[in-house]
Amino acid sequence: MNNYIKPNWPAPKNIRAYTTTRAGGVSKPPYDSFNLALHTGDNPQKVIANRNKLIQELNLNQEPFWLKQEHSNIAVNIETNSLPTPVVADSSFSCTAGNVCVVMTADCVPILVCDQNGTIVAAIHAGWKGIANGMIQSTIKMMGIDPSKLIAWLGPAIGPDAFEVSQEIYEIFSKQLSENRSAFTKHGNKFLANIYLLATNALKDNGVSKVYGGEYCTFTQKDLFYSYRRNGEKSGRMASLIWLE
Repeated sequence: MNNYIKPNWPAPKNIRAYTTTRAGGVSKPPYDSFNLALHTGDNPQKVIANRNKLIQELNLNQEPFWLKQEHSNIAVNIETNSLPTPVVADSSFSCTAGNVCVVMTADCVPILVCDQNGTIVAAIHAGWKGIANGMIQSTIKMMGIDPSKLIAWLGPAIGPDAFEVSQEIYEIFSKQLSENRSAFTKHGNKFLANIYLLATNALKDNGVSKVYGGEYCTFTQKDLFYSYRRNGEKSGRMASLIWLE
């Protein structure tokens, strides 16, 4: 299990959560080697082999609930979405043991969420567009639980020294929350953005005060992670998974 990151957070004992790294799979360069996405141009057979390896290594009883992610604010309940093809959404949640919520990322923030009693879990794909579009608040609202009972972990994303954005993005977030201004540092005629802080601010603004993680940089830690900003269209994807045992 050296190729997996286990969240360092005070989750209940029946919560299982992991993020993959880029190591330990069978994909060939430039997708080397544990790419889990079918939409990036990698050999589909290699991706399926990687997904099967994931299921085996994590001892999953069923296929994770893969999504068709489009930077939306759509959250889905796995219990009511058992379609064989991926649904368009950027987060999923479940109250049923064995249902595996999963999101794929390669710079965006994967957010894993559970409650302190171990009765519900969620996985959120939170890029800057998703955060701006309300993906985090949409998921929390759909989960239907007191947000003060929730805890969240921010998985590997692009770090604050590597994420250059435009004045327009700075203005979008500044207008949404005054606290967001501290997530931006002037960088020439652009800004460096701390996407971890933007995600944290959105969580806290929606009642989730217990937030952990946020210590990696997908852009600079190239041996560990894929990065869309670094590698473009031919970047693989990591997966962040959470389920109730």
